[in-house]
Amino acid sequence: MRVVVVGAGLSGLAAACHLTAAGHDVTVLEREDDVGGRAGTLRLGGFRFDTGPVVMTMPELLHAPIRAVGGDPERLVPMHRLDPGYRAVYADGSELHVRAALSDLREEVRRVSGERDAAAFDHFVGWLEALHDTEFDTFIDRNTDTPLDLVRSPVTALRLLRLGGLRALGPTLASFFEDERLHRVFGFQALYAGVAPAQARALFAVITYMDTVRGVFHPEGGMHAVPSAMATALRDAGVPVHLGVEVTEVLRRGDGAVAGVATADGARLAADAVVCTLDLPVAYDRLLPGVPAPRTVRRGRYSPSAVVWHVGVRGRPDERVRHHNIHFGRAWDSAFEALVDRGELMPDPSRLVTVPTTSEPAMAPDGCSTLYVLEPVPHTGSGVDWSREAGPMRERLHAFLGREGYPTDVVEERLVTPADWESQGMHRGTPFALAHTFGQSGPFRPANVDRRVPGLVFAGSGTTPGVGIPMVLVSGRLAAERVQQYAGRAAPRPRRQVGAVR
Repeated sequence: MRVVVVGAGLSGLAAACHLTAAGHDVTVLEREDDVGGRAGTLRLGGFRFDTGPVVMTMPELLHAPIRAVGGDPERLVPMHRLDPGYRAVYADGSELHVRAALSDLREEVRRVSGERDAAAFDHFVGWLEALHDTEFDTFIDRNTDTPLDLVRSPVTALRLLRLGGLRALGPTLASFFEDERLHRVFGFQALYAGVAPAQARALFAVITYMDTVRGVFHPEGGMHAVPSAMATALRDAGVPVHLGVEVTEVLRRGDGAVAGVATADGARLAADAVVCTLDLPVAYDRLLPGVPAPRTVRRGRYSPSAVVWHVGVRGRPDERVRHHNIHFGRAWDSAFEALVDRGELMPDPSRLVTVPTTSEPAMAPDGCSTLYVLEPVPHTGSGVDWSREAGPMRERLHAFLGREGYPTDVVEERLVTPADWESQGMHRGTPFALAHTFGQSGPFRPANVDRRVPGLVFAGSGTTPGVGIPMVLVSGRLAAERVQQYAGRAAPRPRRQVGAVR
């Protein structure tokens, strides 16, 4: 079967690898001049920046598609585990390092929070492991068609309930630890899913498991090395990856099924199936004329966004600074209420500062550092005017860096706001897609197929299973599985070219 994959981001590249391994004739089309999608790269002067996700977990989910096409992931994208994975800095000046070895992390908890919470740590890790083992294979790494699929594994569903997976995450963390600082460092990951930690379901602690138990890694060359390695593996396997080709429409036959794609330069490429990785609202709006987006896509609740400040500076940070540094504000629940519930800037924000040059000095000129500074902010539906707010935000972030021991002699910089994300094709200016509320998760999340367009499959953070590098890689495999299912049902068609990519 001929398959066109629209988009060479992580999900599209993963789908292409698995489809190629299954024997399909695959072509990848990417509108930008490089692969990666949201996991892009930016070069300013002698500085190199990762423009998207910067936290790499679960590398085996990356290794699987690369190996599927005969690639060697250890050679194509070598990486090492960070220790600590995170440095947590609190408003009272205290710090906690999320150490790579669980025994070391337990001692760190003991040092910061005392004997009672150190003793609770082992129970917490056991709960995280049980939650992951129960949840991943059945509810994440599997295509579902209806909510009834949840009860097809009643023993697993019952175990998830007994583990408290549907309880609120905030109270669940409080049941383990007395120290609120631990609630924060083991609960902030819920914001990746677009939900305040206090209101998120406890099942989202699976992200904490990925960070804390399985560890955080740094790929040599930076995060953009991940999609680059996948693209290299595909090209080595003979799969064409065309750059600078923008798809403008999914072509359909008279019965509504996929016939191929049209591109901005007038080319038409025949295909029996199409894997589309665009943000779902954008995909329906731009590529599927006459096919309205599902209601959840049109009217669902979208995650908060983020401002990211890419900064190349002279000097090195002080010796306390690690690769990933989370600076927690004094406010917590009230800050998330402002951000998530009211769509306002956080009055006392928590921020992430990633300094990849602590692990890889070559990402900046000699004597300099590359900084990635992220602050969660509302998406563009909130009404914040970023043409006016960008300047003050930049000044606040600059002052924050100076207070926290980072060098501030700026050589190169780029501030990315929700307005910029929106111009890149992300609905409502958020790179985190639909929020993972209960009604927008699992079988309730927009499906990766649309029955009205047989042969069209979606992949990426807006569909199942959701947001984050591990989930997006899984979504590529699930998309390939959907194509396989369609191939088994579709009647064979003559191999007629609609056109060719120029």
